[in-house]
Amino acid sequence: MMKLSGNQKLVFIGDSITDTGRARPIGEKPFGGLGNGYVSLVDALLSAVYPQLRIRVVNVGISGNRVRDLAERWQSDVLDQKPDWLSIMIGTNDVWRQFDSPAITESHVYEQEYAETYNRLLEQTRPQLQGLVLMTPFYLSLDMNDPMRKRMDEYGRIVRELAAKHDAIFVDTQAAYDQLMHHVHSYELSGDRIHPNTAGHMVLAKAFLDAVGFSWDGR
Repeated sequence: MMKLSGNQKLVFIGDSITDTGRARPIGEKPFGGLGNGYVSLVDALLSAVYPQLRIRVVNVGISGNRVRDLAERWQSDVLDQKPDWLSIMIGTNDVWRQFDSPAITESHVYEQEYAETYNRLLEQTRPQLQGLVLMTPFYLSLDMNDPMRKRMDEYGRIVRELAAKHDAIFVDTQAAYDQLMHHVHSYELSGDRIHPNTAGHMVLAKAFLDAVGFSWDGR
């Protein structure tokens, strides 16, 4: 059963995986304002299958963001938007900077800061929301010994714990990709194992929609 109700506002926030070239300052329809990633796919499917709901989808993802960057713009890009539903996917750059810029430690966001900052934002926001969706960061590798995959999984576990604590819908994007990568190589989904192509974004859109009760018969 679809969890979203009619005339609700659904805001997506995150990094480049959410951004995908969306309009500024606030990404909305029409004319490609939602970008060309999973947010636009979610909107398209909701519009096509649940036209009666008239869900208003907003994209405020910004490329390169970490959780500390979300905190700096939380008032304007989340609270001031007054969403009914909020979806968050953050953590990729918090982890990635530890590997692609190991000497620039001030750009790193380690587990404690990530968990504490994320939790503070949720404490501030959850009472105002009708629904909250937390999506894990991911790394497209099935090698569980890969250091970046192991670190990303640690941040994913933090998201799982926060979802349980704040009565949020939990979306395990890593598990969704892992299932697919038993059949296709990661390069069929992403050139750098981080930024998805269209098929990779559809994995995210499907994972989100499954979690909120999307059904092809529109119920």
